[in-house]
Amino acid sequence: MSLGIYIQVPFCQTKCTYCNFHTGVVSRDRHGPYSEAVCREIAKAGESPHASVDTVYVGGGTPSLLDPADLGKILDTLRRSFRAEPLETTLEADPETVSSERAALWVGTGFNRISLGSQSFADRELQAAGRRHRRADILGATEALRAAGIGNLNMDLIAGLPYQTPPSWDKSIEELVSIRPEHVSIYMLEIDEGSRLGREALAGGSRYSAQAIPDDDTIADFYEIARQRLAASGYEHYEISNWALPGYRSRHNGKYWRREPYLGFGAGAHSFDGMMRWANVHDPARYVACIEQGSSPGEQFEGLTAIQMLDEEFFVGLRLLEGIDLAPIERDFAPELPRRMAQLRERIAHLESLGFIEREGTRIRLAPDRLTVSNEVFIQLLA
Repeated sequence: MSLGIYIQVPFCQTKCTYCNFHTGVVSRDRHGPYSEAVCREIAKAGESPHASVDTVYVGGGTPSLLDPADLGKILDTLRRSFRAEPLETTLEADPETVSSERAALWVGTGFNRISLGSQSFADRELQAAGRRHRRADILGATEALRAAGIGNLNMDLIAGLPYQTPPSWDKSIEELVSIRPEHVSIYMLEIDEGSRLGREALAGGSRYSAQAIPDDDTIADFYEIARQRLAASGYEHYEISNWALPGYRSRHNGKYWRREPYLGFGAGAHSFDGMMRWANVHDPARYVACIEQGSSPGEQFEGLTAIQMLDEEFFVGLRLLEGIDLAPIERDFAPELPRRMAQLRERIAHLESLGFIEREGTRIRLAPDRLTVSNEVFIQLLA
C-alpha cells in the first residue's frame, strides 16, 4: 500500500471569519525558517524504512504564500529522502496569490494539481467572509493556471456564506461549471465555537454578518442544487463534499476515507499508520524550535483500540457515495467485538427502515437524499 504525504503550511494573509483551523497571520520573514524546518523533518523521517509515496498534498492555511523556491526545496527534499515520484502533487492556493509567473514556477517544481479556494463568485459574500480575493481574481487565477499547464484543477465553494441567496448561489454554480475544473468541492458552512463567525452566530450577535447567514433548510437546498447541476454537467459525486470528472478523483484524500497510511509534516500536521494517530505541535514557532533543537515535534500520540478502528471504518467509509462492504468488516471485527457488531447491525437495520441507509447485498451506503444530514446519521449509528 502506497503512502500519502501531507505538508501543512499554517500561514494566511487574513483569518477568514468562518475558519476554525489552527492558522495565523505572520510576518513573511518567518516563511523561510519554517520551510527549512519542514525540509529537515522530512529528511529525518526519510531515514526510516517506509512505503512508496504516490500522493503529496501541501495544504494550510495558504501554502501558495510561500516563495515558490521554498516550495521547490520541500518537494526536492521529499523526492530525495523518500525516493518519491508521486502521481498526484497538490498545492492549495488562494486566487489572489496566483500569477502567471508563480503558476509556471509551481508546475516547474512538480505540482500537477491545484486546489483553488474560490468559496464564492459573489464579491459581497467574499467580503463578508473576510476573503481577500474577488470574482475577477478567480477568473484570472484559472486562466493563469491553465496557461501554465495545470490540467487537474479543484475549486471549492461554500454553501451558506452570509448574504448568499438562491440567485447568487445559482450564479456561483453557473460560473464554476463554465470554468469546468476537473474536481469540485462543495462544503456546507459549519457553525461552531471554533470560528469567529460561528461563535457570533451561536450567541445571536450581528458581528461578521452573522445575521445574514442563510437558514439550515436554505443551505441544504443550495447543496441539493449543486448536486443536480454538477451531475447534469458530467461530474461524478463520489464523496459527500466532492465531485470529479471521470478519472479525476482526489487520490490523496481518498486515503483518508479508506483509512490508508499517511505522514504529515509541519506544524499541526497529522499522521496515521493504520494502528496509531499522532500530530505535530500546532504553534509554528514551537514547531521550528523543536526541529532546530533536534527534538521530535510529535505529540498527541493515540493508539487506536479495536472499537475505535471499527467505528472509523463506518465514519470515514460512509462518506463515500459507494459506501462500505460489511463482509470484510464482519470478518475482521466480529470475532473480537461481537457485542459492538451486533449493536451496529441493529442500528443499521433501524436507519435502513427510516430511509437513511440503503443496502445492496453486503454493501451499505448513505441514501443520496440524506447526505445533508450525514452527521446526524453518524451520531445515531456510532453513539
